[in-house]
Amino acid sequence: MPHTPITRQTSTTLALQGERSRSAPAPTAIGGASFRGPLQWALEDAGWRILRPSVDFVFLLLALILAQGLTSTTDPSSMRAPLLAFPLFVMLLFYLRGLYRTRLRALVLDGIVPVISAVSIGAMAAAVLGLFINGSAPTQSTTVRMWLFALLGVGFGRIALSSAQRLARARRLVGKPVLIMGAGVVGAQVARRLQTHPEYGLAPVGFLDEEPRSIAEVGGRDLPVLGTVEDLDTTVAHTGVRNLIVAFSSVADERVSRLIQRCQELGVEVSVVPRMFDTINNRVGYDTVGGLPLMSFTMVDPRGAQFAIKHAFDRVFALILLVVLSPLLVVSALAVRLSSSGPVLFRQRRVGRDGKAFDLYKFRSMRIQGEQAADDDVAGPLEGLLGGDTAPGGVEGDDRRTAVGRLLRRTSLDELPQLLNVLRGEMSLIGPRPERPEFVEIFKQDIVRYGDRHRVKSGITGWAQVHGLRGQTSLAERVEWDNYYIAHWSLGLDLKILVLTFVALVRSAE
Repeated sequence: MPHTPITRQTSTTLALQGERSRSAPAPTAIGGASFRGPLQWALEDAGWRILRPSVDFVFLLLALILAQGLTSTTDPSSMRAPLLAFPLFVMLLFYLRGLYRTRLRALVLDGIVPVISAVSIGAMAAAVLGLFINGSAPTQSTTVRMWLFALLGVGFGRIALSSAQRLARARRLVGKPVLIMGAGVVGAQVARRLQTHPEYGLAPVGFLDEEPRSIAEVGGRDLPVLGTVEDLDTTVAHTGVRNLIVAFSSVADERVSRLIQRCQELGVEVSVVPRMFDTINNRVGYDTVGGLPLMSFTMVDPRGAQFAIKHAFDRVFALILLVVLSPLLVVSALAVRLSSSGPVLFRQRRVGRDGKAFDLYKFRSMRIQGEQAADDDVAGPLEGLLGGDTAPGGVEGDDRRTAVGRLLRRTSLDELPQLLNVLRGEMSLIGPRPERPEFVEIFKQDIVRYGDRHRVKSGITGWAQVHGLRGQTSLAERVEWDNYYIAHWSLGLDLKILVLTFVALVRSAE
């Protein structure tokens, strides 16, 4: 039966769409990159769904062969035969745990625990199978070697594949053209984020909207509006997209539901930006009342027991770090003292939890001029630092850094004295970076939900910083990442940030 369009297209609409489409990017040439060829097939299309399990299987089989090859030949083959089921057990567990599910951007750290648990359970299952068949399990040395080789091999394979995909995406060699429904504030924000972060693998080609808001209202929109909801079929055929993101638009919900159904018929994958997206976290519960779905929200309690554990860990770990790093602290202090006249440390007022101000400590990295206060490490007129959407930070005003100061900032060693702030309970190891009082008052008025950061203690490092938002970077994006951290906080997330912080330390902080 032929498909009936969502609503009848008029010649005027088609003509308008044709005119708009001529200014749109070609469907497979986004940003000058052609998303075709073997690399695109292997890292984004059907090949990616084959490549990942194939690499896992090869390394699991190799681990089995190496483990048995190092085992004494006196072991009968019947004792080792049950271990042949090990790769299949692990592959099944990977599938059940969602490790082969397509994700926009999966961190290697996210897969560590599932991989370790799946490989461990698979090894134990193979040993139990041997016990059931032969009356005795395979030798312990063989099982342990197989387990260890499998962890190393699978880990190496997954890191190599993820790195290859991330590098190819970052260079815009591979990706998926995506259409955005809704050319309003949220839709434009989604498009800008995907354009500036190609590592997500989605390259927006344009929008569908009936009454798109002006470019000025949405804060910038580089891509064209290709048509309305009625133009879905024509737009998909013209652009070749296989992904649609539904953002907020003026289209009625009933028509959006029909649009999603039509996308399923066309083989277009649909993602939806949910209503109240800024209140949703990974603790969302799902239930039903009859056929009506209900979502329950569980918010993080910054005054709960888990945060009490976090703050106790902060102080203990800060004390340990101060003791372990004491030689480095002494050397840094001496270098600052000898580099120029003035105090070793400088203090600067910052705003922390519940809006309370405190003195933040850093190693001084700038020369003191004349009567300037020692804590004038960040100078410059206030109005000059707030242009556009850039956060204050880095070198502001005249560059008065000493040679030692440049090194300290580049390696982030100037931040180490903040361990004293943590020990005193004014800061946490991990949390949103604290800001100066004069900026806080302005940002509260101009940035949506900026004040949410003051529900928790400020941190030396944070979710925004490990994602490259340091110094004079996008303020709105930094606030978004910080609020994500607060909404999704867990001890596991803190551990992930600590690991990512050590990785980030090898890069220049400026």
